[in-house]
Amino acid sequence: MAYSNHASDDTFFVESDDQPCHRMNIRDAAKMLARNKQEMIANELSRLAGDEYLEDIMQHMRHMEDETLPDANLIDMQREIQWFMRPYLIDFLIEAHAAFSLLPETLFLTVNLLDRYCSKRVVYKQHYQLVGCAALLIASKYGDKKDRVPQINELNNMCCGLYDAGMFTQMEMHVLNTLDWNIGHPTVDFFAQLLIAEERDSREVEHMAAYICEIALYHRDFVSTKPSIMARSSLALARAILGKPDVNDGEWDHVENVTLLTLSQHLHQPSVTLSRKYSSQYYSRVSGKLADFLAQQAAIARRGAPPSPPCEPALASKPANVYSTPHKGLGAVPGVADGYMTPPITPDGPCFVQNSGMVKDFQIPPRCPLTPTPQPNHHMPTYPQQHTAQPSYFEGSSIHMRY
Repeated sequence: MAYSNHASDDTFFVESDDQPCHRMNIRDAAKMLARNKQEMIANELSRLAGDEYLEDIMQHMRHMEDETLPDANLIDMQREIQWFMRPYLIDFLIEAHAAFSLLPETLFLTVNLLDRYCSKRVVYKQHYQLVGCAALLIASKYGDKKDRVPQINELNNMCCGLYDAGMFTQMEMHVLNTLDWNIGHPTVDFFAQLLIAEERDSREVEHMAAYICEIALYHRDFVSTKPSIMARSSLALARAILGKPDVNDGEWDHVENVTLLTLSQHLHQPSVTLSRKYSSQYYSRVSGKLADFLAQQAAIARRGAPPSPPCEPALASKPANVYSTPHKGLGAVPGVADGYMTPPITPDGPCFVQNSGMVKDFQIPPRCPLTPTPQPNHHMPTYPQQHTAQPSYFEGSSIHMRY
């Protein structure tokens, strides 16, 4: 995974009091008032239409939620994409989403498109970030404001120039064709907003639920969870964390109970990038409140738990391997795809035919960190290929490794 040198900067999520205050002239103020009046009229018309067609809308959303749900079991069968790579890509997408000030539902739609594509096509690890960028482009064009849609050169700069501009266009078209141009997906933000409006939850509960839902984006356990279940579970968990009264909105089924329990088990080590995002006053500083709540619960558990028996010396001294997921090679020879790689070159498009020499001469700028690759496990048994997904349009790439 490649990041530009400003990807590690804290300016995306940190508020500053040094912003200059510009005085608005009369003409701009009149335009703003007229725009606000138009939005109020549009919202009122939408509310009236929504009340009349709410039942049909919800029925259609339930159908779409089933039709556009990714399959985590198919992603398990990817030959190169491993789950330990996912947090690095989600961090990148969250930073890019914040940098372009996109709508909240755009982020959830981006991850949905990414997972649906990985459920249908074989993806090489050097194209994983490219697929994520293409999904972000599609999602922002689908539901965000036109002036906030990222430009390809801007995304390419965030990727440290790893890809040619034509590769973004090719991958964007390939994702759309793979998904049969079926982009619409009822995101968890859509269902959460419905529940928040119905239950009149506070902004603090809304922000905590959003924080929990974005934590879930990092984990395999929630890839195939319906957005409606995720929204209800995250809101219930957010109320419990903030000490708000629970809402009795009907019986919970087994799936919702399991989702709620699994969510509570993934709150202890959130991403630093995501925690920094929700530490601002705009998001009610919910990341700090969640950390305080978990610390209090841990202290209560320590006071009430019996003393634990001494562990074995060998087990106590054995370091934990955070990259324990086995990594499979690109070719038939074990370990051939391990190590760091040069930027991928896709010769399928006309923009790559005349520039075959750039494969040897191009060097990754040293300021761009790559996704860590675990050491190969030479004792890992080999298994027969069981992948049922069709080969990707980008599988014919010329891959050059360095060790």
